[in-house]
Amino acid sequence: MERRRKKPEWPAFIDIRKYKGKAPQVFIIKERCKECEWCIIHCPEEILEKSDEINEKGYHPPKLVDGKTFDDCAECHFCELICPEFAIYVKVPEEDKGGSEEDE
Repeated sequence: MERRRKKPEWPAFIDIRKYKGKAPQVFIIKERCKECEWCIIHCPEEILEKSDEINEKGYHPPKLVDGKTFDDCAECHFCELICPEFAIYVKVPEEDKGGSEEDE
């Protein structure tokens, strides 16, 4: 049984790369994971998969798909919202303010 949904296609007139900042980091608290796979199933960019590693509870936590990077993350934070165990979260780096304004 295939659990993954079809990846939604972005409208042709929107270039998502213009709106993305620095690459976010996806953090997984492996000890909390109970292998529900909701983060894997509902990720719009399909960057997560089940790992071969087993946590202390005997479950396989998610990991980043080989060949994918954090640049592929859509920054939707849906994985952290849907996780029933709060085992995953996304941290988006703050933008550099670059330069300082001088008083005249």
